Amino acid sequence: MSSCPPPFRAGRTGKGTVCGIAGYTHWNRAFDPGRIRKVTLTLLHRGPDQQGVYQSATVSLGATRLKIIDLEGGDQPVTTGDGAVVVYNGEIYNYAALRRELEQLGHRFHSRSDTEVLLRAFLQWDTACFARLRGMFAAAIWLERDRRLVLVRDRMGIKPLYYCCRGSDLYFGSELKAILAHPEIERKLDLEGLDHYLTLNYVPCPFTLVAGIRKLPPGCWLEWRDGKLREGRYWQLEFRPRRRPIREACEELDSLLRDAVREHLISDVPLGVWASGGIDSTTILHYASELLGAPLKTFSISFRGRRFDESRYFREVAARYRTEHAELDLNESLDLPGAIEKMVWHSDEPSADAGAVPVWFLSQLSRRSVTVALSGEGADELFGGYITYLADRWARRLRWIPALLRRMALRALERWPVSDDKISFEYKVKRFLAGSLLDPGAAHCYWNGAFSSAEKDAFYFGPRFAPLPVASPDLVRRIGYLNQFLLFDQLYYLPDDILYKVDRMSMAHSLEVRPAFLDHRIVEFAASLPEDFKVRGGCLKYVLRRLMKDRLPAAVIHRDKEGLDIPAHDWMRTVLRPLLLDTLTPKALRETGLFDPEAVQAMIRRHLERRVNLGFQLWGLLILFLWIRRFNVQTIAQPGEEAALVRVGSSFSSQP
Repeated sequence: MSSCPPPFRAGRTGKGTVCGIAGYTHWNRAFDPGRIRKVTLTLLHRGPDQQGVYQSATVSLGATRLKIIDLEGGDQPVTTGDGAVVVYNGEIYNYAALRRELEQLGHRFHSRSDTEVLLRAFLQWDTACFARLRGMFAAAIWLERDRRLVLVRDRMGIKPLYYCCRGSDLYFGSELKAILAHPEIERKLDLEGLDHYLTLNYVPCPFTLVAGIRKLPPGCWLEWRDGKLREGRYWQLEFRPRRRPIREACEELDSLLRDAVREHLISDVPLGVWASGGIDSTTILHYASELLGAPLKTFSISFRGRRFDESRYFREVAARYRTEHAELDLNESLDLPGAIEKMVWHSDEPSADAGAVPVWFLSQLSRRSVTVALSGEGADELFGGYITYLADRWARRLRWIPALLRRMALRALERWPVSDDKISFEYKVKRFLAGSLLDPGAAHCYWNGAFSSAEKDAFYFGPRFAPLPVASPDLVRRIGYLNQFLLFDQLYYLPDDILYKVDRMSMAHSLEVRPAFLDHRIVEFAASLPEDFKVRGGCLKYVLRRLMKDRLPAAVIHRDKEGLDIPAHDWMRTVLRPLLLDTLTPKALRETGLFDPEAVQAMIRRHLERRVNLGFQLWGLLILFLWIRRFNVQTIAQPGEEAALVRVGSSFSSQP
């Protein structure tokens, strides 16, 4: 392994900007000069320290800034004085090297800002500059002389960016609400996005739940020029596994992690680490502690008295690294319904990931002491950290048993009493057997807690759309059986569930979260590993455990993954029961024209009577209906459409 470098000190190295961006074109039409300020203010929580706008006859741009580096400078928008403008959200970690290269090419800089580096890099290399950037970012660049607007998003989708085309004009924003602030944008439910939501528990890119609004895919750019659109991709995730000695892989991962964490530590404001006591966050804490050579602040969520409480692990880690530790116990005494109502507004669109609740409170706790937090997001998707990857393999063998026998076993297990645990053994076994009756791709999605096609048919009248491609014999031949699921999760689950959740919950509290594992060099390294370096036997994230086994506490290395989530089954029967019943009323369900009120009410009764555990599924429906109400989303376009949807829904098979 490489030796440790001298202690690294965080310092002023540029003007990093975490913020919200928004804008729209108004080509050949009159516009309200005050609107862009109103739109920008919808993102004030993302950047409470500074707000600015730029306007011309064709475009209006706005930005809000959360100051992280160089607190006295870096205001946005940044212009060159000749009509080149950028609004930007994020951090470009290699901006200093790019700046030196640009200076050698004749560019002169007026600040130490990475925002200015981005703008001048674009002026030098156009869209080819994006492949040179290393970091997390979303930006909009305007060239007045060309009447040209270019949007871009980072490789992994860490920073969000939405857009909408209406006529010849383009609208965009870091959040949906920045687009919905325009009165001409209709708030109609996107039925294809909804179908995916009910299947996956999240809305996959490029869809949203508002018709006409799309997410810009990670690693892509979008150009508007005189009312016409052009799009391109500057980075593509590719799996190219190659065999090498495990020791060599560990050495390379060690070097990559050290470099990534070093860059992620740059800050002129207080910085900490989210510490769950698991291997991912503890790995980040380990490198950060070595590089800084000083105690860090750590933050954790406990569930005192619950089987899945991680207190003993994160307290051992905090003691080992002598951190300034803070924790919050998440329990029924907190105002959970009130927090959920606020979460719905900040979430922008629904997510059925109930882990958003602890992330909300963790962000709130962290913001009392720091402005930046490092996290371990991404390691599970890169290196194979979820039990679903084991389930994918086990089910492959189980499918040799006739489906009839598996159905009989599943019916017998219905007599097994349900548990109030977050994810009990009983729940796992039942879910696994039910998933084994589906094709491999559908099963992989089902194990995340979504509805199968047959389950949707029982209560949902909406039209069905082609599912996203998950698994195929061709993918197995090209990249491997396990890698096909890792690829899917990195393309969809990671950006559209995990990173989306962390971004919205943290930015609601004006907290910047940096996932160091998602440095694209680490992502590409992970995609080059053989499958057995990720999952070996029953060992998940094998290469990461091998690297850290003599560095982290043994309890951390050998513990099972728990995951930051709520006891949804229990809370839906107790503290969240009033919110559930007040939201999923027969009237609210009927008014959508999409859901069968009797079927949904039956689901609720079965859960409350402890005949089955449907806490995660009911959470997804609860959040969906809270969102529809909060954002005043129209679900049925015409009075007669409801009957048509009922007929469509009734034609689907009831078998998985």
